[in-house]
Amino acid sequence: MYQKRTYRNLIHGNKFTPERSCRGLTYFQVFVKETDLYIGANKDLSKEAREAVLKYRHQIEEYIRRVPEFQKSLIPLALDPFAPRIIKAMMEASRAVNVGPMAAVAGTISEFIGKELLNQSEEIIVENGGDIFLKTSSKTSIGIYAGMSPLSNRMGIKINPDDTPLGVCTSSGTVGHSISFGRADAVTVVSKSALLADAAATAIGNLVKDKGDFNRALEFAGKIDGIMGVLIIRGKEMAVCGKVELIEI
Repeated sequence: MYQKRTYRNLIHGNKFTPERSCRGLTYFQVFVKETDLYIGANKDLSKEAREAVLKYRHQIEEYIRRVPEFQKSLIPLALDPFAPRIIKAMMEASRAVNVGPMAAVAGTISEFIGKELLNQSEEIIVENGGDIFLKTSSKTSIGIYAGMSPLSNRMGIKINPDDTPLGVCTSSGTVGHSISFGRADAVTVVSKSALLADAAATAIGNLVKDKGDFNRALEFAGKIDGIMGVLIIRGKEMAVCGKVELIEI
């Protein structure tokens, strides 16, 4: 089911707000079925982005047709050496945090599309339902949408360009249609891999039913290789660990 991305109207440049006020980037949207991308690049690459989305969606859809459990499983599947590269990448990310492979799908699409577009643009920001892949040359602020939490759209994460390319992915147990066993309003994970960030945000979010679970969730996050930082928001409370520079927006 398509869900209107109303948060894109809240801050210019969507959830991400480059400090140069987006002057150097061209922004465009790409829609293919459930996939709704908001992309910033040095020029309009909407045609190229759409072709890439069609290619990768076809690979995922065909694999699901042959292996239906890939879409349904809530636990990692055995690695398939004959699967397309994008399928293998999702399987590996899911195995790292013990969730189903589709928990990484949005971050995977963001990163795979973003890396293709980097062949034609020095800077790229790809947002896919709250899961972002970015490569920038200036400091960038990413606002955190956390549903009905009073902290929603008031907190942001500052990204240093030297740390990019980077994945910044958010999972929620109270917003959207994604499966979550927790009740966090937002779990945002920063990683060099958007695939891992997406899967890890789901896994960490599954542990958060109330603020009493923050320590357990952060302890779990600290054991995941490849994660740079984590932000958890539940109602009026938040917790943060790792390389996360918070700002007010």
